[in-house]
Amino acid sequence: MASKRRGLPEINAGSMADIAFLLLIFFLVTTTMDIDTGIARKLPPMPEEDQPEEDSQINARNIYVVLINSSNQLLVEGEMMDISQLRDGAKSFIDNNGIREDLSENPEKAIISLQNDRGTSYKMYIRVQNELAAAYNELRNKAALSKFGERYNDLNKVDQKEIRKIYPQKISEAEPKNIGGNS
Repeated sequence: MASKRRGLPEINAGSMADIAFLLLIFFLVTTTMDIDTGIARKLPPMPEEDQPEEDSQINARNIYVVLINSSNQLLVEGEMMDISQLRDGAKSFIDNNGIREDLSENPEKAIISLQNDRGTSYKMYIRVQNELAAAYNELRNKAALSKFGERYNDLNKVDQKEIRKIYPQKISEAEPKNIGGNS
């Protein structure tokens, strides 16, 4: 008797491409992508061309100079400062209202000038940014509590805008350069 040899049955792969395509679509739709986060900064509007020159002049007492060198040392107004003192120093500068001659005339004119060295660590840069932003947040919260009885973040948009007019956040960042330290 002759035995018939049967070949192995083949698997029908005709629909494999369809299944792979459906799986691809499924994973694309269900996968979430992380959104990059960063420091929220709004650029100031372009100055008007017909602006008088006396308005564009800034009194030196209204500028709070903050420098970070490549050794991550903080130099504020020409003197060494610990990062833990930066928030209180910035608040005193911003909220001076002309009392001390060496600090700003009022919060609307106060500008914080931040400059870092090319060798400054990112961690230190962010810590300084956080302290400066926290100074403005604390001043805004204090003003919101005294004026509206609520924290700044709990106010409606109109009231928040009114508080921002009292304490506008003016942080000027210059291009990094070699300030000093470990050059």
